[in-house]
Amino acid sequence: MITVQNLTKRYGDRLAVSDVSFSVRPGIVTGFLGPNGAGKSTTMRMIVGLDRPTSGSATVGGHRYASLASPLTHVGIMLDAKAVHTGRTARNHLRAMAATHGIPISRVDEVLDLTGLTSVARKRAGRFSLGMGQRLGIASALLGDPDVLILDEPVNGLDPEGVRWVRDLVRSYAALGRTVLLSSHLMSEMALTADHLLVLGRGRLIADAPLSDIVRDWTREEVLVRSPRAAELAGVLRSDVVSVEAGGPDELVIVGAPASWISDRAAAAGIPLHQLATRTGSLEEAYMALTGDTVEYKTKQVA
Repeated sequence: MITVQNLTKRYGDRLAVSDVSFSVRPGIVTGFLGPNGAGKSTTMRMIVGLDRPTSGSATVGGHRYASLASPLTHVGIMLDAKAVHTGRTARNHLRAMAATHGIPISRVDEVLDLTGLTSVARKRAGRFSLGMGQRLGIASALLGDPDVLILDEPVNGLDPEGVRWVRDLVRSYAALGRTVLLSSHLMSEMALTADHLLVLGRGRLIADAPLSDIVRDWTREEVLVRSPRAAELAGVLRSDVVSVEAGGPDELVIVGAPASWISDRAAAAGIPLHQLATRTGSLEEAYMALTGDTVEYKTKQVA
């Protein structure tokens, strides 16, 4: 388990992380979200001792990362896939890491095979593509077969097969009862991967809840209805708690009532329905609503 308590980090006058507390539990995939500059990377760096907190604490399994006798076998980390000696081959990079912890060479071959790098194991890391570099970073994180996995933007640069592989990897890892903290800006992929979400905005924790709860609380459910008597149906359905909007010719978008209630009211009024479809909100919509006031680098909408 990862435990963060009242974590704060200042860089001069700038408050990068402000009094953040959360726990990352084993057995589930925890997604870490937030706009650029929200403090995600700084928080992850403090968890693994790369940045010193101004105040507060971060522990892994009840211990500070710096106090772990064999950190690679406890925590697997990929914060920057480019953090590798570009003149070393992939295999030699992993062998050097393994040597620091007495990890057998056979484990190096295992993670090369697991990440699909066996065929390029003798290629220098400096000649790797972005996706190959990501795979090497993940191989480094997996080298010690750790109980905790922390990955920052692991699918960056990967092709669709690679993206799916990372998804399956972290979910299988969590299924073994291990702890997974995963950062990504790809909402569609996070929606398929994460069970629980932590969301930062301007250095503060603004959400800590199951993914399904965040989508439910920060989006609206709409029912799309098509009927040749749409205008008449709108009058039947509209009330103080049910809003009805025109969605197109013979089309209504209804908020505040389930499809079953709409169907029953239409039937009672003798109004035929040609389509009745429920549309639930997406994680992207929930994220935009949740973080809209915390985006530091706002862009203008294209007309």
